This record gives sequence, structure tokens and C-alpha cells, in this order.
Amino acid sequence: MSYGGFEAVRQVGLRVPPRRITALIGPSGCGKSTVLRCLNRMNDLIPGARVGGTVLYHGEDLYTPQVDAIEVRRRIGMVFRRPNPFPKSVYDNVAYGPRITGHRRQDLPDVVEQALRRAALWEEVEDKLKQNALSLSGGRRQRLCIARAIAVRPEALLMDEPCSALDLIATTRIEDLMQNLAADYTTVIVTHNMQQAPRVSDRTAFFTVEADEHGERHGRLIEYDLTTKVFANPADPRTEDYITGRFG
Repeated sequence: MSYGGFEAVRQVGLRVPPRRITALIGPSGCGKSTVLRCLNRMNDLIPGARVGGTVLYHGEDLYTPQVDAIEVRRRIGMVFRRPNPFPKSVYDNVAYGPRITGHRRQDLPDVVEQALRRAALWEEVEDKLKQNALSLSGGRRQRLCIARAIAVRPEALLMDEPCSALDLIATTRIEDLMQNLAADYTTVIVTHNMQQAPRVSDRTAFFTVEADEHGERHGRLIEYDLTTKVFANPADPRTEDYITGRFG
């Protein structure tokens, strides 16, 4: 993955298992979020961004010209590190996606309720549906963003440090929610939290930053395996150094 003439991350090859949680870990600047955004073509929105290689989804390369990037993002939803609800009501936030993808108006209340229930938020907001979403707490905003993402019935969810702006209680709720949703959604998360990855994920990919022969630094995938193995018995000493806090 390159930005202009700079290759931000290289030598990435991993297979994301369906209906499991995969964590991407590593120091700042190693390319975790860049790789995550490649998976649903969010990097297309950045001028000068370019993806090399292939990203296969159900056997089809997502970067071929005939693939519709908007449809890719509908099928592979995304939740960002800072809760970013629209400046609209709670109801309109969740209804937005289904509305523009053609759901009938009379079906929207059920779609909204179902998404909010899946996001473990319905009981907290059922009497606040007309309230501006920006008035919610940070944890509720993030769960609302998850409800908004799943309301269009994606097949996968990408989460870029979804708990980094939240307190411990809100983080616990989001982690519980991620694990509950994993039964239905293939999930990939980026996290800096070395306790979070083993708590929630099935597989873990460790990235780091290394200099090439010209002294230019690039992100690189070092190790990808079952989370239990990566944290208990990493194959690469660089992985062990990072997860034990010796660097990063």
C-alpha cells in the first residue's frame, strides 16, 4: 500500500477466517489501519493512495475495475476509533443506510430496532430515538455507530481501535458486543491494547516498522497465527519484544 511515492506497508499476506475476530497489533506507524482500510477500499478516498497485490473477497479481487467500491463498503462495514454519529436523531442515524439502499419506509422502524438490539443499545435509547445522537455518551455513541454499520446487513465489520476513546466500562461493553456479533460477522479490529487482543480475538497479526536498504521505513507483517499462540509462544522475537513491552 502506497501513498504517492511512499510505500507505507509491504509484504502483507493473511487469510481472515469467517465469523471470527482477527486483531491487528503493532507500534504506531506500522500500517495496521492502512491494511484495515484496504479491506473495504476506504483508502480509495485518499488522494494518491494505491494498493498493490490483490484483496480477495469470496474469491474476487476487490480492486478490479468492475467492482463497485460503494457496494464493497456496504458489505464490509467500518467503525472508526472515535464515535462519529451523524448530527441527526438516533433513529435517523441507524435508518440512514437502509433508507438509501432501498428499504421500504414502513420497514425502517423494525430495521432500526433490530440493529439497536444487536448493538445492545435498544433498551437505553428506545425512548430517545428522536434525540440528537451527539447528546449520547461516548460509549453509547460507539454502539450507535455499530448499530448504524450493521443496519445495512453487512457480511463483515472492520473496527479501527473502537475503544481507544472510551472508558473501562464502555470498553467492556464494546468488547462483549464484538464477541456476540462475531457469530454473524467476520470481524477485523485494530488495537493498541495488549490486553484487548487476547480477550476478544481468535487470530492476531503483528506488524512492525523496518528500514529497507535505502533507509526508508515501511510497515511489515511479521507474524500471523492463533491469538493464543502469538501471545503465549510467539514465533518471532520481535513479536515477543512488542507484546511484553520491550519496544513499541
